[in-house]
Amino acid sequence: MSATTSSNDRTTQPGPHSGAVRASAGSPLEGAKAAVIMIHGRGDSAAGILGLAGAFSVPGVAYLAPQATQNVWYPYPFMSALAVNQPWLDSALAAVDELVTTVTDGGVPHDRLVLLGFSQGACLASEYAARTPRRYGGVVALSGGLIGPELEESRYVGDLAGTPSFFGCSDVDPHIPIGRVTASADLYRARGAAVEQRTYPGFGHSVNQDEVDWVQDLLVSLTAH
Repeated sequence: MSATTSSNDRTTQPGPHSGAVRASAGSPLEGAKAAVIMIHGRGDSAAGILGLAGAFSVPGVAYLAPQATQNVWYPYPFMSALAVNQPWLDSALAAVDELVTTVTDGGVPHDRLVLLGFSQGACLASEYAARTPRRYGGVVALSGGLIGPELEESRYVGDLAGTPSFFGCSDVDPHIPIGRVTASADLYRARGAAVEQRTYPGFGHSVNQDEVDWVQDLLVSLTAH
């Protein structure tokens, strides 16, 4: 499964991530049964996170990934004050939003669209969905959680309407406090998501087979009809 990039497929929102190149893999968006927006972590790339798509053996799924400028979505840790990560954070959220629009305009509805991210990308995916709530096909936060020094519940208004949501992380992750993962999962539940949280004792900052299996099962369910 190879990744491709297009110089003509660029976002248009102003900010550090304006003009971000996108990459894709899997089935063409037109005619796909489901789509996954894959958001890479700090120091990685769109092509890098798309390598994970090869772990999912589900026909009819389109995988798309935005590329962060300088391979970073926002410069400081995700639990820093929101202001210090601006304008990068708002630009990153806008880049995700534009790719969501591309997917839905391409014929895949929100309830068959999965937002999946790892590390900084997981933080961005979970933050985007919580700020833009509706029924998604799924939200998958692999070693990540909601952004900011505190969880300001007033920032997340609306209903996730049963969206299948996965929060997986090590209990000793050096970058992601497990308490923030749990708090994020709890907020998702309070906003109506169907949440699965899994903690992996002593595991590193990485993706494991159990997480892959959960996503595989989700994609099978989304493409079954």
